[in-house]
Amino acid sequence: MKKYFLWLALVLISFSNQAQTKSVSNEETAVANKVEAFRKALIDPTESNLKALTSKDLSYGHSSGVLQNQEVFIEKLLNKESDFVTIEFQNQTIQIIGDVAVVRHHLAAHTKDSGVEKDIKIGIMLVWQKQKGKWLLIARQAFKLPQ
Repeated sequence: MKKYFLWLALVLISFSNQAQTKSVSNEETAVANKVEAFRKALIDPTESNLKALTSKDLSYGHSSGVLQNQEVFIEKLLNKESDFVTIEFQNQTIQIIGDVAVVRHHLAAHTKDSGVEKDIKIGIMLVWQKQKGKWLLIARQAFKLPQ
């Protein structure tokens, strides 16, 4: 009888672990989809698509040290002061911690900021938070990659 209960307990633990892994995997997929939507929104920005992806309390940090809130971040994209022609996210990792997701990747892009073209490659850390069942970007920090 003890062997039966032990076997049953092991089976239940196994199913529980599989369910947790699947849940995490589903959340990682949901965040990855939001990150991809964000990448596309940076290339083809509209106020509505950017507001739908970002928190009103957004803290958006550039590799230069400049910090922007949601309003300024969106304004600079819409008026082409910040203009991404192409963007590729490389070496991406996603870590889910409760209702927070930390996403890290390298950003390789061709920009045309205020009409000046250049290629950039920088590191990025994005922080997403699940608010009312929806993942929103609450913070972004860019940094120079080591040479």
